[in-house]
Amino acid sequence: MTAVNDIHLLIVDDDERIRGLLQKFLIRAGFFVSAARDAAHARRLLAGLDFDLIVLDVMMPGEDGIALTRSLRQTLTVPILVLTAKGDTGDRISGLEAGADDYLAKPFEPKELLLRINAILRRVPVEQSAADVPKVLHLGPVRYDVQRGEMWHGSAVVRLTATESHLMRIFSAAPGEVISRTKLVDDLGRTNGGAQDRAIDVQITRLRRKIESDPKQPRYLQTVRGAGYLLSPD
Repeated sequence: MTAVNDIHLLIVDDDERIRGLLQKFLIRAGFFVSAARDAAHARRLLAGLDFDLIVLDVMMPGEDGIALTRSLRQTLTVPILVLTAKGDTGDRISGLEAGADDYLAKPFEPKELLLRINAILRRVPVEQSAADVPKVLHLGPVRYDVQRGEMWHGSAVVRLTATESHLMRIFSAAPGEVISRTKLVDDLGRTNGGAQDRAIDVQITRLRRKIESDPKQPRYLQTVRGAGYLLSPD
């Protein structure tokens, strides 16, 4: 993985005090950090700079964090961590459905934010050597190159978030085998619990939209009731 001091983070929060505190904390942790006061400011920074991860507050005036996440996901795969109000499950689920990779409820300990950021960065696919022999899984019109971590629909690249990429690596390592929700939670770096299990379900739903012709009746990424999920390629 890229060295910490080569990683560029973007903090987006309309609260100047919180924005400044997070920026200082993450700089001390060794990251290169930029900050934006709202969605419009974030868009200007994203137009000219590449980021390795975005930390994005949900509650912002104008375009909120959910809408910005959904919009960014149309063109970018950069990991996004959304900051939600404490106990607001709706925002957490909405954030994941919009394309966020993880969430953290305010108020939080800065150390927990750092742990979440590092966990997400560990899930970002690592470039494979060109000498590797590619292994491809066929999912109807979709094909997934296991070595490169790339998904294609015909000649078009299917953009995957960091979490979706990690899920595909997990499933493609054991095609046709049932993988429990507990294992997925553990492998994705989250602790056990109902909210985390629900978050996995949301991520699976999003991934199905990119694989299945009918996500409501999945052919390739199947649910095994009471056991977990399995990937069943052609």
